[in-house]
Amino acid sequence: MNAGARQPQDRSILLVTHHFAPETGAPQRRWGALIEHLVTVGFPVTVLAPPPHYPSGKITHSSPSYLPGSVQTGTNGEKIIRVNFREHSHGLGSRAADQTVAAISSVLYGIRPSAGRPAVVIATVPGIPSVVAGWALARWHRARFVVEMRDAWPDLIQPSGILLRRDRPGGLRRRLRDLAARVVHRTVTRLQTRADLVVTTTAAFAEVLRARGVRNVAVVRNGTAFEPVRENAPVRLAGRPLRVVYAGTVGRSQGLDVAVRAAALVQERGHALDVRIVGHGNELEPLRQLATELGAPVRVEPSVPSTQVRELYAWADTVVVSLRDWEPFEWTVPSKLYEVMASGVLASASLAGEAANLVTINGAGAVVRPGDVEGLADLWCGWLSDGVVPAASADAAAWVAEHASDGVLGHRYAELLDALLPSPVPDAPLDRRARV
Repeated sequence: MNAGARQPQDRSILLVTHHFAPETGAPQRRWGALIEHLVTVGFPVTVLAPPPHYPSGKITHSSPSYLPGSVQTGTNGEKIIRVNFREHSHGLGSRAADQTVAAISSVLYGIRPSAGRPAVVIATVPGIPSVVAGWALARWHRARFVVEMRDAWPDLIQPSGILLRRDRPGGLRRRLRDLAARVVHRTVTRLQTRADLVVTTTAAFAEVLRARGVRNVAVVRNGTAFEPVRENAPVRLAGRPLRVVYAGTVGRSQGLDVAVRAAALVQERGHALDVRIVGHGNELEPLRQLATELGAPVRVEPSVPSTQVRELYAWADTVVVSLRDWEPFEWTVPSKLYEVMASGVLASASLAGEAANLVTINGAGAVVRPGDVEGLADLWCGWLSDGVVPAASADAAAWVAEHASDGVLGHRYAELLDALLPSPVPDAPLDRRARV
């Protein structure tokens, strides 16, 4: 074969990520589904990831195959090289230290022969230091560099206030943290502009990056394989309480205190409802305390396996999808929304921007402004007064099947990666006149 022809290793991918199976969560699920497709169509994948330690900060699986330095084969045929990490608490500084240790270790393991010589290096956020590690490895291997921005990081740093809490206004610590936020933002933006491709999960954030001078941006949405749990038909309450569910990450970003306060307000107005918040995250206990203080009809429960999420949705009359009223969330579509749209259950959406538009245009549910306790309470009271919860449109599940199913997204990613790589050079025909 001609020396210029593409060899199988010419399509190899090195993925730098801070979150990977057997952990559970949106980033882990996304790359499990993408790798399954990419390996099938001829992209060998090697993953650099720390041992499973999300969300506790401590190793969650004791097998030696998960220890730093171990190499194993994943369920989809990918090679997984475990890198070093640092046990962390829920504090920002502790988590940032863990991500930095993992990023440095990823570079050290990524230049070893066991990582191969990739054609493409993909660095995925969350885990902002992973972007720096991915850039360094792409330079080392002279590979194409892809930055994947799952959320609007680092734009979320400032509105979230995660760098400023417990600091005295105008104090040295606050000024230093503000400086750190600007440095991180500038660094990530510069690496985005130097990448061969930046992948976002929403069209809105893609436009924001293009306006900043990022030259090659593509959208590969978060996906789902969720199947409908009911027909698209109104739910008759027949005098029973309204059943409301939230299932997923319970953190500051979700702003679920709004749902708790709305539930208390609905009860004060003389209506009966049963709200269940099921998941994991730093806000579980604060929400439980808030529900107790308000006497709200809210149960706060630990996370359940994905198979039981279907049971929760089948029980519910409506599913909450919620984000805080922060500007970068107008460029964000939570992966949970696609799951709810596919389920056939009506969404109670406390969203803005692109996510809110998806709900409205596809008839997936009712939208209230993020943070609007009165608006959410009015919505639920209206359904209780009518005695019926409207049906979600079948258009919602159809949209997900066309734009956010795992198979569609895997095919899209493969197309983008192929476009980055040199076209294979066919074998040159033998010249019969050539002389040896």
